[in-house]
Amino acid sequence: MHFTRFSIAAAALIALAACAPPGQQAESGATATGPIKIANVNAQSGQLSSLGQWEHKGVKLAIEEANKAGGVGGRQIQLDLFDSQGDPTVGTNVARKISAEGYVAMLGTAESAVTLAMAPILKDAKIPNITSGQSPKLAELKSPFLFLNAPTSVTFDETLAKYLVDDKGMKKIALISNNGAYGSGEHDAFLNSLKTRNVTPSADEIVTPDQKDFNSNLAKIREQDPEVLFIGAEEVQSGLIAKQARELGIKAVFAGGAPVGTDVYATTAGLDNAEGTIVSSPYLSNEATPEIKEFAAKYKAAYNEDARMHVAKAYDGASILIEALKQTNGEGGQKLADAIRGVKRAGLLGSYNYDANGVGIHETKIGLVKDGKVVPEAAS
Repeated sequence: MHFTRFSIAAAALIALAACAPPGQQAESGATATGPIKIANVNAQSGQLSSLGQWEHKGVKLAIEEANKAGGVGGRQIQLDLFDSQGDPTVGTNVARKISAEGYVAMLGTAESAVTLAMAPILKDAKIPNITSGQSPKLAELKSPFLFLNAPTSVTFDETLAKYLVDDKGMKKIALISNNGAYGSGEHDAFLNSLKTRNVTPSADEIVTPDQKDFNSNLAKIREQDPEVLFIGAEEVQSGLIAKQARELGIKAVFAGGAPVGTDVYATTAGLDNAEGTIVSSPYLSNEATPEIKEFAAKYKAAYNEDARMHVAKAYDGASILIEALKQTNGEGGQKLADAIRGVKRAGLLGSYNYDANGVGIHETKIGLVKDGKVVPEAAS
């Protein structure tokens, strides 16, 4: 295992804690003068590294903007990146490390399973964590130190079921999802939304997160000739499923949450195979609003690539943390957690209003994949 870490603090690092009594910070809140240490934990290697790299760029953009504007009460924010490798065991070790090294908050991860593994350690250490994971299990923890910067799968999939069944009258629906934290959350949420509409899936196939050959699963689905194939998996795996489904002659329209709205999904599936995929997401397009257009242009100038949902929600999460840190004057712990919960922000993904379970966004929209990009359904 390995940790990648670097700082974008403009101020020199000062060993403040060296002269403090055991178990105490040398300075905090209004009396502190050194950099404010924030950990960004995300996969920088492994199959989920594209998510982690997007997330880090979104966080970094927000932190750099804040530091250029004077930081928090004149103090700079020190952002350190840790590679979780998308592995819960690595994430657990990172959680212990940042708990021991004076970090006041954590941004990340994009993987629900890793965030779930880290959450108990961060809770014990009173380190607020703003995560991009969306498994309903994150909200079910009811940790006062865990906050989501996007809706849970319950919201994504209720929106999707409403569109497919209520609006379009599609009832012959098959499911294929993985049994990881993200996939199982998607499966259970979508299945529940179908049940409330008295719809029983024509097939319900479960795969493993590292599986790459789905022919036997898809052969069973093909026998049912569904109108819709719901895919509950991350970007690369969703693309492989879509590609193999078309190769087997499955004609169903594909549908799913945010992963099937990414270019990684579309290029893995093949643009022709991904065409027409139905996406439920709070962030559909870089053209959706003037604020999103401005953000997308800023991101393009910084990184010479197009913005996307994972970038935007990481930027939103970092912006919420910065706003809360300004309220606490850089102090962490319970005070910072309370400040985060109180933030009301018009973000790129929607209006943030945190509930008791740490969920900040409560609605998504429907888009369609056209030529490898998502467009709002109403404009299709």
